[in-house]
Amino acid sequence: MNQASLKIQLCVFMFLQYFIWGSWYASMGAYLAKTLQFPGEQIGLAYGAFAIGSMIAPFFVGLIADRYFASEKLLGILGLVGGLILCTIPHADTFGTFYPLLILYCCTFAPTLALGNSLSLHHLADAKQDFPRVKIFSAIGWIAGGVTLSLMKGESSSIQFYLAGAISIVFGLFAFTLPHTPPKKVGANVSVGEILGLDALALMKKRSFAIFIVCMFLICIPLYFYFVNMAVYLSQLEWPQASARMTLAQVSDVVFLFLLPLMLWRFGYKLTIAIGIVAWAARYFLLSNSMSSPVGAQTALIFGAILLHGVCYDFLFIAGQLYVDDEANERMRGAAQGFIAFILWGVGAFVGTLLAGMVMAAHKLDTPAGTILHDWANIWLIPAVGACAVLVVFLIFFRDPPPKPGESKELPKEETW
Repeated sequence: MNQASLKIQLCVFMFLQYFIWGSWYASMGAYLAKTLQFPGEQIGLAYGAFAIGSMIAPFFVGLIADRYFASEKLLGILGLVGGLILCTIPHADTFGTFYPLLILYCCTFAPTLALGNSLSLHHLADAKQDFPRVKIFSAIGWIAGGVTLSLMKGESSSIQFYLAGAISIVFGLFAFTLPHTPPKKVGANVSVGEILGLDALALMKKRSFAIFIVCMFLICIPLYFYFVNMAVYLSQLEWPQASARMTLAQVSDVVFLFLLPLMLWRFGYKLTIAIGIVAWAARYFLLSNSMSSPVGAQTALIFGAILLHGVCYDFLFIAGQLYVDDEANERMRGAAQGFIAFILWGVGAFVGTLLAGMVMAAHKLDTPAGTILHDWANIWLIPAVGACAVLVVFLIFFRDPPPKPGESKELPKEETW
């Protein structure tokens, strides 16, 4: 297959993959709160299902995908099975039936993210230049999923799971057409430490790297308040076409992704990541103040919070992944990326979503039967203060890595513990 055809195929693949995710993840909170009337703790646990899937995914990919199955075939099977599970979820109207099904689905979807990236990087001739361009279609797919759901008026209904399920089946069938990608480690012994990236723990001897990892874990706690609570908040405000409007976050993501290299070149890792943390605090202060503002100002504040997403995500997490890549040597680069992913989207996400749900439940207001409202001003204020606390720790203790001669990854003695 020539590179032009391959790039088109991978763009379609990324579009479908994130269309699935974008058509249910951001809006699920509204469905659980408004339609199924699950309490905040259960909504937080439901969002934590993706974290569970992310923690299981490395084992799945490392122990099964890399040793026994061609990537394109496994992607196809996971897409088809995931689509069937998604179409079953609307029939679960109690938490005891909904939650296990959602975990099962997330365990089929989360591995497709790593497998899809790995397959793309394997076949692209100039991955460093072409992969980011292909990856842009992830954001376009997410936007398309959210807009489609809004056009179907499905933010608070089970339609979102049927939509995601149908696209997942299309995704699965399309994956079988991808270039053949045989397993990489046939017959090889793979350790748990290698799968989870624990070999990268040696980097924790570097003071700044250890501070970075701690701060990334801590920022996950306020971070996931947005994903758990935003759809619920907008549904209680009765915002029309909330899913479509929330996709402006992905538009912002694309814009600031182009600005990220310039920021890193001009300001370095410390200031760029610090700006990302500041953006999270600003996002929550905007949302907190929106509760007491007139309708016009309230709308402007909420749109401002949504549009900050590009700074929040790219300057914090994409810059963070680049920092990890810069600090690791060639031998442990893969392990280091696996380790940071396990912290951010596994353990950190689970703790963050759980606490976000608990805070939502603790701020439920006494209202007439049949209506559920929350004290959103204080709910949003908690992660704002939390992000500020993480910022202070990061600014005091983190140091930019010093310039390195050539490709040397050795750290000067003064930067160790």
